[in-house]
Parts: sequence; structure tokens; C-alpha cells
Amino acid sequence: MAENKSKYDRQLRIWGEQGQAALERANICLLNCGPTGSEALKNLVLGGIGSFTVVDGSKVDVADLGNNFLVDTESIGQSKAKCVCAFLQELNDAVGAKFVEESPEALLETNPAFFSQFSLIIATQLAENVVLKLDRICRQQNVILVIARSYGLTGLVRISLKEHDVVESKPEHSREDLKLHKPWPELKRSVDDFDIDTEDSVIHKNIPYVVLLIKLAEEWRNMHDGMLPSTKEEQNQFRDLVRSKRRSSDEENYKEAWAASVSLWDPPGISSDLRNIIEDSSADVNSNSSDFWVLVAALKEFIANEGEGEAPLEGSIPDMTSLTEYYIILQKIYQEKAEADFLSFERRVRSILKNIGRDLDSIPSASIKSFCRNARKLRVLRYRSLEDEFSSPLTAELQRYLGDEDKRELDEDVSRLKTIGVGLLNDMGCVGANLSEDLISEMCRFGASELHCVAAFVGGIASQEVIKLITKQFIPISGTFIFNGIDHKSQQLAL
Repeated sequence: MAENKSKYDRQLRIWGEQGQAALERANICLLNCGPTGSEALKNLVLGGIGSFTVVDGSKVDVADLGNNFLVDTESIGQSKAKCVCAFLQELNDAVGAKFVEESPEALLETNPAFFSQFSLIIATQLAENVVLKLDRICRQQNVILVIARSYGLTGLVRISLKEHDVVESKPEHSREDLKLHKPWPELKRSVDDFDIDTEDSVIHKNIPYVVLLIKLAEEWRNMHDGMLPSTKEEQNQFRDLVRSKRRSSDEENYKEAWAASVSLWDPPGISSDLRNIIEDSSADVNSNSSDFWVLVAALKEFIANEGEGEAPLEGSIPDMTSLTEYYIILQKIYQEKAEADFLSFERRVRSILKNIGRDLDSIPSASIKSFCRNARKLRVLRYRSLEDEFSSPLTAELQRYLGDEDKRELDEDVSRLKTIGVGLLNDMGCVGANLSEDLISEMCRFGASELHCVAAFVGGIASQEVIKLITKQFIPISGTFIFNGIDHKSQQLAL
């Protein structure tokens, strides 16, 4: 384990030991090991997945040397799956490696049960009818499917599974969980011990902004019938009140209080996203429910009872201008409250497990604590099947990607492709939609080639999403990611 900590030090700082352990348990299958698939799998092998299997029935030819760094001149004429597998193992010999010298299309026909052994399948450069069949099989066997394809200067990545639950979503922008609008008794008593009007300049400039805001919010309530600022005018007046208490320009704590004052008038209670999760029908649990939904059921009970409409406290506080002793006092109060919330939440989890006939210890305390700490940021993603997407796409989303640009003379291939494309759009309900003729011309010019620079980018996106799915951290894409290297644009469409 010490060796792994050294080898994977940088990424452990991002997804932690729990995330790395999930990666090391993962068994991944790659279908077709051209440049797009090889680049995706290379990133995962370097990241330390447990094992992988490469499925490809083709041989290495001279053209592969121009876009796939995992084959060389000595590989020409040999099994592409075998050569790529060997090169990948050189990158990380701790990862188990296998290869199957058979085309994915043939394997789907002869042995569909083969795919049930994997945690996740990365399917690259497959035709539509093959992908649809693979998607049906993966959904039946509860195997995650990630589809990736590069085509000249364009590419796409698509995730397909029934449901993906994220506990550690780690949003880029999230307000600290400080409960400034509703301090509990222990926090209130500690805050009351501070005198923000002290004559001691050292103490005055080192009172934590949490204390300042709770004190000033109480002062505001006393002057406004117990109400916090609600209108824009009142919010500006409260900020002026904070500013008026500042005595000198070097009092950073008052600057922090001014910046954080917005958290006082955030709507109380839980977010609409979390409300939708706890009110989901899956929260009515039984013995077959997943651990995630059992925990959601317990969260729903906690919010309605001990939480008084709020999720459990996270327990961490941000860095702030403060004397060390003041910061430690605050930190301890928040940690003790978070621990009390966790214990109450854990009791509800154990009670629900008993009621549905499951072992009371079937969900480890560590998992319950992680869920409790991240309860405000839970996410549930559900994906349409590819068959549904193809047969009844969301036309409004599809229209977003269609442009009407300057026309130019079309050659025979472009004319044929445009006819086919317009026909498909009409079948999907996008009657009268315009297709950019420049785009059609470029698609014909690409000739289904995989350019290494684009394949590396698309493969990188695919491997990034695989890591999110396996670790259950961060939020994966919820639709089809499309990269347009012609215009240097990318977008995500919920088709």
C-alpha cells in the first residue's frame, strides 16, 4: 500500500484512498484498440485500474503507425489487441491485462454473456446497429457502457447506464455549510462570549467572520422583527452594517464577513436537487434497494426530524482570519455538531435496515459517514437507452447543434450524405432543419479517419468520465458530449 501511495500520490489527493481502491477493483473491457480506444485505456492503466481486456480482431498495418503510439514497426502484421496489450502493461505492470483476438461484432453474436464479467465497457469506433445491441446487453447485465468515437476532426463520448448515484460530487462552486442563519445552541453560546466592540485592536481584527456574521445577524433581527435581510436593498444595508464595524483597512476579518454575508440570506432548508432525490420513488426502500437509496431514506427521515428541515452538518470550516485559539474553538464546535448529526443519522440507517430485513451492519459506518458529510451535494443521473435516443430524440436539443452556414458547390459524396442526413432528421422529427454544407463536406473529407490529436482528446474525455463513474466522485456527463475540432467547440446534448 505504501508503494501505491507513492506511485499514485498526485491522484490520491484528488479522489482519495477510497477512490483509488475503487479503481483498483475495476475490470474494464476495451472494444477496438485504435487510437481513440488506446488513448482512453492508456490513461486508465496509468491511473491504476485493476485489470483490462482488449477485444480487437484486426492486425496492425502501416497506417496504424501514423496515429497509434502503442504499436511500432515490429507490430506490423501481428494482432493489434496483443500488441496494444503488451505496450500498456509496460506502462503499469501492476495492472492485469488480457486480450481477445476477435472482432467485437462477432463476439456480440457468439458470446453476449462475455460482457457480464466487466465493471465497465469502453466501446470505440462501432457502427450504430452494433452499439444499440451492446447497449441492450449492458443494461440487462448492469454493466456501465461508455461509447467513444473520433471521426476526422470531430468526436463524441456517450455514457449509458440505468442510474448513477454520486455521493462525493465535489462541485466546483459550493457555499460552506456554516448554518449562519440558524446557529445551534452550542455555537450560539460560544459566539455570545465574543465582544465585537472590544477596544483591543488585536482581538478586534482577529474575530472570525463566522462570529461577526452571527452577531450582526442577531443585531439586524432585533431591529427587523426577527427577520433576516430579504430584499436587495436590505441586503445592501446589512453589508453597510458590516462595513461600519470595521475600524481600519487591515481588518481582513471584516472583508471576509462582507463577502460571506450572502450565505445569511440563502433560502433555508435543502436545495431543489436534494428535494427531488429524497422525494424520488426509489426512496421507498425494501430489501432489494441499493445502499444508496437506503441512505437516502434515512436522510429523508433525518431532515424531517432532527435536521429540522436541514441536511446533516458537514463539520468543516474554511480558513479565515482569526487567532488560532478562536479558530480551534469554532472548529471543535462544528466537528462536535457534525458528529452528533452523524450518530443520529446512523441510528436511522440501522433502523431502516432492520425494518427491511437486512443485516444491521450491511452498510459500513465509513460509508454512512461519507454520505452524511456529503448529503447536501448528492446527485442522481439517469440515462436514456441508446435505442430510445435514436428512435425518439429530444429534437430541441438536436436543433441546437444544427447550423445554417454559407453554402458551396457539393460533390457527389456530399450530396448523398446531405440527402441521408436530412432524411434521418425528418425521421427524428426535425423537419425543415438545416445542415451546414461545410460540415457535410468536412465529414466526407475525413473518410472515417482517426487523427491522433483528436483521438487523444476524445480518449482523454472518455477516460475522465470512466474515472468519475468508477470512483463515484464528481459528476459525469449526462448526455452526449460532442467535440467539433473544425470550429474548436464542444457541447453536451441531452438527446
